[in-house]
Amino acid sequence: MHESVPFLITGISFGLAAGIAPGPLLVLVVSETLRHDRKQGILVAIAPVLTDIPIVLLSVYFLGKLLDFNEALGVISLLGAAFISYLAYEGFRTKAMESKPRTTGSDSLRKGVLTNLLSPHPYMFWMTVGAPLIHRAYDLNLKTGVIFILAFYFFLIGSKVAIALLVDRWQSLLDSRAFVYMERLMGLLLLAFAILFFREGLNLLGLFR
Repeated sequence: MHESVPFLITGISFGLAAGIAPGPLLVLVVSETLRHDRKQGILVAIAPVLTDIPIVLLSVYFLGKLLDFNEALGVISLLGAAFISYLAYEGFRTKAMESKPRTTGSDSLRKGVLTNLLSPHPYMFWMTVGAPLIHRAYDLNLKTGVIFILAFYFFLIGSKVAIALLVDRWQSLLDSRAFVYMERLMGLLLLAFAILFFREGLNLLGLFR
């Protein structure tokens, strides 16, 4: 079980960071909660469960074709480092969010699905970060890979659901500095992961030992 712990922690960290990161899906969670109720916000929050399955499967499949090519894996790792660095940057520059409704209508689940499908973030994450981690976990055993995915989605969905519940109860919460500090803490965590991916990418390319 101890060999699965690093992947459990990684899944929790990435899931939590992605769940509270400002973006179109989080804005939709907030706006649907404010305009309608917490149920509509929760429907938006669960959208990734419906949209990400084909993204994850395709990412893992195509990456599997590259496992014997260190150079390709090195480039992918560097791309992952760049993408994670971008997410960290977004966390560092976060300001208090406006808790104002931005959409109309009540077809929240459909809105959430379309928003996530049209966002580049899940594609970039799974192609450059998530799929390589799944392959590394699977190299240990199938259970470790499942633990990583479950931890990631539990905290991704759970954090957005928690935000919907909090917004429903305390609508001024997202204007507080506590949210800003949390985002910057997640930015530091993401930056640490970016450094690890950057070092591994250079190692795979034979530029760092």
